[in-house]
Amino acid sequence: MQVFYATQFVLPLPAGHRFPIAKYQLLRDRLAADFPDVRLQQAQPASDGELALAHDPAYVAAIADGSVAPAILREIGFPWSDAMAERARRSVGATIAACRVALREGVAANIAGGTHHARADRGGGFCVFNDAAVAARLMQAEAGRGVARAPLKVAVIDLDVHQGNGTAAIFRDDPSVFTLSLHGEKNFPFRKEAGDLDVDLPDGCGDDDYLHALEVALDHLEQRFAPQLVIYLAGADPHEGDRLGRLKLTWDGLEARDRRVLDWAGQRRIPLAFAMAGGYGHDIADTVRAQVNTYRVAMDYWRRWQNRAR
Repeated sequence: MQVFYATQFVLPLPAGHRFPIAKYQLLRDRLAADFPDVRLQQAQPASDGELALAHDPAYVAAIADGSVAPAILREIGFPWSDAMAERARRSVGATIAACRVALREGVAANIAGGTHHARADRGGGFCVFNDAAVAARLMQAEAGRGVARAPLKVAVIDLDVHQGNGTAAIFRDDPSVFTLSLHGEKNFPFRKEAGDLDVDLPDGCGDDDYLHALEVALDHLEQRFAPQLVIYLAGADPHEGDRLGRLKLTWDGLEARDRRVLDWAGQRRIPLAFAMAGGYGHDIADTVRAQVNTYRVAMDYWRRWQNRAR
C-alpha cells in the first residue's frame, strides 16, 4: 500500500505550542518499522494551479510569499515561515497522490492531511489549504479531461471529531461532491457550516452510540449519492484519551469505525484515499497508536483489493 509523507518539513513552532507536529514523524517511523507492505514515498508539492481549484489565487499567493494577513494567521494557529508554506503544499500533494494511487490500487494514504477547516479564501484551526477539496477537484479534472461527461463523484467521509466546515463551505453548491461529517456538537468550530450530511454527537459519546450513528449516516449516504471515490478523514481525536476531542471512543471503537468505513467502500469497490486529520492525545503515543491501528485495518482492505484484481 502506498503512503505519502512530507515529514521532512517541520514547522518551527514556539515552545509550548499545542499542535503535536512530532506525531507525523513518529507515525512514519512506526510504519517503516512494522509494515513491510507499506511503500513510503515523499509527496510532491501541489502547484498554484492545483491549489486554485479550491482556493482563491490571492490567498494561495499570500501563503507563498508570507503576505497573508495577521488575522488569518491567528485563525490558522501557525506562524508563517517558508517551511509552513512548503509543508502545506506538500500535505495537499500527498492527498492528491494518494487519490491517484487509490483509483488504481483501491486504497492509499497520506500520513498527514485532513485539513478540513481551510476555506477557499482563508485557513483556520491548524489548516492552511484544504487537501481533500483540492484533491477531489483535481481527480474530477483528470478523470474528465477531454471527455464530455458527468464529473467524477467524490464522497468526503469526515470522522475527525471537529466538523469539516471548510470542506462543507467549498462544496456547498457542488452536487458532484458529498460531504459527510460526524463530529462533536459542542466542539470546534462553534459555528458549523452545513454540509450534505452532518451528524452532531454529544460530549461523552461512546462506542455503541457512535457506531450506530455512523451506520445510519452511511445508509443515508448510499441512498443519496453513488461515489466513485471516497476521501476518508480518519481523525484520531474521537478517542477517549484525546485532550481536544470530548468523545469517549475506546481503541476497539476506533478500530470498528475504521473497519466499517473501509468495509463499506470495499464491498462496493469504491477506491478510498485516507488522511490522518486530527489527533491531540494527552500522550502523543496514544495518537500514534490510533493512527497505526487505522493503517493496520487499511492494509487488510488493500490486500483484499489486490487479491480481487488478480
